[in-house]
Amino acid sequence: MKIRTPRARRVAPLCLRPCVLAILSCVSAHAVQAQPLAAPVLLAQNARMPSLQDTVVTATRTEQPLADLVADVSIVDRETIEASGATGLADVLARLPGIEISRNGGVGNASNVFLRGAESRFTAVYIDGVRIDSQSTGGAQWEQIPLSQIDRIEVLRGPAAAVYGSDAIGGVIQLFTRRGEGPARPYVGVGVGSQGTRKIEAGVSGAAGQEGAFDYSLGIAREISDGFDAKVSGSHNPDRDNYRSTSGNARLGFRIDARHRLDATLLASRLNSGYDNVSYKAARPVDDRNLSRLRTAGLTWAAQWSDAYSMRVSVTDSASRYETTPSPYLTETKLRGYLWQNDFRWGAHRFSAALERREDALQNAPIDSSRSQDALALGYGYNAGRHTLQLNVRHDSDSEFGGKDTGSASYGYAFAPHWRATASVGTAFRVPTLYHRFSEYGVATLQPESSRNAELGLRYAQDRSSFSVVAYRNRVSNLISFVGAGTCASAFGCYANTARAQYEGVTFAGSYQLSGVQLHGSLDLQNPRDLGSGKQLARRAKRHATVGADTRIADWTLGAEVQASGQRFDTVANTQVLGGYALVNLYASTRIARDYTLLARVDNLADKDYQLARTYATPGRTLYVGVKWAPQ
Repeated sequence: MKIRTPRARRVAPLCLRPCVLAILSCVSAHAVQAQPLAAPVLLAQNARMPSLQDTVVTATRTEQPLADLVADVSIVDRETIEASGATGLADVLARLPGIEISRNGGVGNASNVFLRGAESRFTAVYIDGVRIDSQSTGGAQWEQIPLSQIDRIEVLRGPAAAVYGSDAIGGVIQLFTRRGEGPARPYVGVGVGSQGTRKIEAGVSGAAGQEGAFDYSLGIAREISDGFDAKVSGSHNPDRDNYRSTSGNARLGFRIDARHRLDATLLASRLNSGYDNVSYKAARPVDDRNLSRLRTAGLTWAAQWSDAYSMRVSVTDSASRYETTPSPYLTETKLRGYLWQNDFRWGAHRFSAALERREDALQNAPIDSSRSQDALALGYGYNAGRHTLQLNVRHDSDSEFGGKDTGSASYGYAFAPHWRATASVGTAFRVPTLYHRFSEYGVATLQPESSRNAELGLRYAQDRSSFSVVAYRNRVSNLISFVGAGTCASAFGCYANTARAQYEGVTFAGSYQLSGVQLHGSLDLQNPRDLGSGKQLARRAKRHATVGADTRIADWTLGAEVQASGQRFDTVANTQVLGGYALVNLYASTRIARDYTLLARVDNLADKDYQLARTYATPGRTLYVGVKWAPQ
């Protein structure tokens, strides 16, 4: 049996002065040109700035205008996703404030996402409201999620267990597929890129029936790449580790009447990717393969019983399967959720109450185990004048560990036009995975990991310009780590609640329009460390940043971005260093005919040699060109 321990990642140091200067120039420009506005607003970080009317559901699990939020949220729209070219979902997330990634080779291999430096398993992940997770590795298996099916991304930074329960220690990431509206809108896209990458996608969305009572969205995609040798050193098979991905989704909605609506979602993905077994000692080369499957399904009834009271009932189901060949390994996680959400509005006040049940099951021979959690969550929000307040409490009753209480409080004060100061505190937890408890390395008496977080923020927003700075400190106790032999069945080592960690830092983010050029960037200064040893946590940099610019010239949209990261360590002992790097990416798009759009993208323009995990290669300079047909 393989040891499937939590995955990590890293990035390295480089000259970050351009990032700092870009942010400082953005701040100084705001100070000179800011004009009074009737109400303070909060905008998310995105290449295309969201409008003040955009709504977000991730912060409180109910729709709220972006301007009403105290939480630290980013939005990524379809336009930005398409500009990302043929990269994976983790690559898109890595361009947002507060996020780092690591990956064992190419896009189809094991990937980790660190949100504010927290372990990958400390981020709760949802697709169309359906929770996904792995009860073997812990956290979402990011390589399984097909970027081609995702229409919108919302990222909430900071603990949210008082709303979502277990897992949301670092934050929450919600992924949404396309929703149909208006006349039928078909599309077909094809693309080719470096390393033999080929991609084709097709779909249709729209609405039908009286006043568009029935809406639909269907999409399929196929992506193939010859890849590259995933390993740069150590024992491995010196072949090209290719991948093949097939995915599809369906989203159907029916408005029963003016107050009632049904929604159904389904997403499925299959991934076959090559990897190099770290223990490869075969007499002849072996084509090691990852075989992954992901399926999510959800059914929701939303009712607006009155102008003040609304209700939502949903049933969700997901399955994540991971298998390797020829070395035999198989693990499958099945999750089911039930949610009854109630929201009541009274003037400037919002009240919410939710009952939720979640069921987790793991099959990983010889493990065949399950558990459940029942929860009651209450929330209160207030937004009037200069003041914004959000309070949440939640009680989770776990079938294995008993009760767990969490809470959060956030306050925002608009002290001047366009400016808001924020403060929040919150607690969170994650119960051990079933693999942590019942594998040969597991200990049945492991306790939940728990955290306490506090943060302060300052935000400015006006028109297409914004600036924010958020300082946070998140301390995690009972952190599960892999230690020496103990009470488990394995003589190699056991899991134990022996560690404590602290994720603290400051995130700067800004966007500014200057003479037709939209500038945007972020800088993270952080210190993720083990409180016991004082050492830097593995595969997390103390400094990382992104700076970009977008503009239109004639019929072309042109953009450039720089991703930079400081030194990281590959091990918790801080003995193996991953050097810093900076990547320059370019992209361009234009309409080449009435219904055809051309996209071209170059990643890692300077062909920088860098590593996200020791001994694993990265793709180097890559080019992607795609054409999309979408009748207007």
